[in-house]
Amino acid sequence: MRITVLTMFPEMFDSFLNGPLIVRAREKQLAEIEIADIRKYAGGSFRHIDDSPYGGGAGMIMRAQPVLDSLAAVRSENSHVILTAAGGHPYTQKDVRRLAEKDHLILIAGHYEGIDARVYDHVDELISVGDYILSGGEIPVMAVIDSLVRIMAGVIRCESTEDESFENGLLEYPQYTKPRDLNGQTVPEVLLSGDHEKIRRWKHEQSLLWTRKYRPDLLEQYPLSEEDITFLKEHE
Repeated sequence: MRITVLTMFPEMFDSFLNGPLIVRAREKQLAEIEIADIRKYAGGSFRHIDDSPYGGGAGMIMRAQPVLDSLAAVRSENSHVILTAAGGHPYTQKDVRRLAEKDHLILIAGHYEGIDARVYDHVDELISVGDYILSGGEIPVMAVIDSLVRIMAGVIRCESTEDESFENGLLEYPQYTKPRDLNGQTVPEVLLSGDHEKIRRWKHEQSLLWTRKYRPDLLEQYPLSEEDITFLKEHE
């Protein structure tokens, strides 16, 4: 997969690109990641990329032309262009799986108060990583790249991603490691039993309980079996 990032602050990605998973994916040639500086496409000696908004208002707006010129320089027929924006649809694990099938992703990181709305007509979709305000789109772009890289075969073990939160519609079950007894808090005996079927069932039941406790909205969408419904009623 090829991933191109359009940003005003390419230096923000220096440390990110040296993270262990990103480095592994690049070394194995599973992901080709390039960072393009939008400022190079801004005219004038000062390369101004922002301006005040028409109609007034606080803050500065990213100008459309530098963004569109930088996009044209990297876009090809098989490119899928994404703009991170507050109005985008919530980014989910289903999106991760969907986007992982793309040959070339172009991720545009906005900044300042916003981006000229005319850019919206030149992208394939808008995504949002949450209902909160960030100073720029670089962090959401990093989140998208990280989520894609970690599911690439060969980056981490496949079994490490299969039971994770959101993969099957539930939160992941609680995990434990040594010591067995931590100030009176002990590891559930079933995990020490060696009975794989009992452990499998326990993990599923705990996923149900944790999802109900921490993300009940997910449980409302999950296809509960009769056995699941009975279990949850017994543990209300």
